[in-house]
Amino acid sequence: MSTAQSSTVLVTRVDGTITPVIADHLGEGLRAAEREGHTAYVIEMDTPGGLLQATREIVQDFLASDVPVIVYVTPSGARAASAGAYLTMSAHVAAMAPGTHIGAGTPVTGQGEEAGEKVVNDSAAFAVSIAEQRDRSTDFARDMVREGTSVSDREAVRTGVVDLVASSRGALLDEVDGRRVVVGAQGAEHEVVLNTADARVETHDLGFFGEVRQLLASPELAFLFLSIGTLAVIYELASPGVGVGGVIGVVLLVLGFVALSVLPFNVAGLLLLFLAAALFAAEVLTPGVGVFAAGGAVALVFAGILLFRGELGVDPAVLWPTAVAVGGGAVLAGRLAWRARRAPATTGHEGLLGRVAVVRRVEGETGQMFLDGAWWAVRGRTAPVAAGQRVRVVEVAGLELLVDADDGARNEQEDRPWTPD
Repeated sequence: MSTAQSSTVLVTRVDGTITPVIADHLGEGLRAAEREGHTAYVIEMDTPGGLLQATREIVQDFLASDVPVIVYVTPSGARAASAGAYLTMSAHVAAMAPGTHIGAGTPVTGQGEEAGEKVVNDSAAFAVSIAEQRDRSTDFARDMVREGTSVSDREAVRTGVVDLVASSRGALLDEVDGRRVVVGAQGAEHEVVLNTADARVETHDLGFFGEVRQLLASPELAFLFLSIGTLAVIYELASPGVGVGGVIGVVLLVLGFVALSVLPFNVAGLLLLFLAAALFAAEVLTPGVGVFAAGGAVALVFAGILLFRGELGVDPAVLWPTAVAVGGGAVLAGRLAWRARRAPATTGHEGLLGRVAVVRRVEGETGQMFLDGAWWAVRGRTAPVAAGQRVRVVEVAGLELLVDADDGARNEQEDRPWTPD
């Protein structure tokens, strides 16, 4: 068996935003490729961009990798935009499928606005340094950041942004077979020859939990889960019921904290979130004119603004409506809890007061009637009771009910004992 036939490549797929989850996943893939002796690590990519910090971590891993990294922008119609362009240029071999494009690397804020000049200058220097190390076009690297330049696959090959265009993974592996690349960290570089023709492909998937973490790696989702989950738990504690609100609230809070574990956050924003929760709790437990709820909504807005670091941020289209809705929900929850606490009892002896039933039989001045699934001894408060008489409970004296004759003005359903057909 030839060496080519016995070689393997590790392949992973990156779709969507570049997040810390993707950075961890690609780092694990590199370590697995080195540990298992794969001839190359192939990343098939289609991304609109992502977080600059996560991108830097991945680029650092690629530049120091002892295993050749091949980034392949695929399928047709895919893109390596923004963060994806940095990653593609940092690979040992950069390839694109026909009909793909690369570029548009201008950094933006969490609200979608262009970042400040300082951030743009830093990003441009970062892109140029990658291009210089991989011998790619520094002009394109600079322009894609400063001007937002984006080019097609053919133009990218012509200008030296990527190495080749390949119609499929198999064609890519055949094309790069025998190519010499320099791998390893600075000071420990060495040359290797790619042996990828007819190589066996092994996949490195994100996995179910990785997919969940990637789905939750959204500032908007984290903010929504934490805000609504907090309100649900507070209301459940203020007015205990069947527990549905509490269960939903706890689940949302857990998901929110999972999202926070993925995203870079500021402690100040988290403290403001706790302050908002405390103010909402005060509104529910001691309802008034809504001052606590208003304060909680303001604290929640500032929490959303300060919660995440760097270019991350909660979209204002989510931030403001959520703060208003949760503040209004706290006011409503406070009113409902207050009403529940003031409502007449429906269980125990107090729940019998005002109930109407029919006296079934009488012995002397005491009768018996069926109420709430049980037989009760009854006695008239002002006059003796009679069999068949409709009466209303006015007082509970131990195990005996004191009743008055009911005038029939109300139409409550009478309790009747169950009898078999």
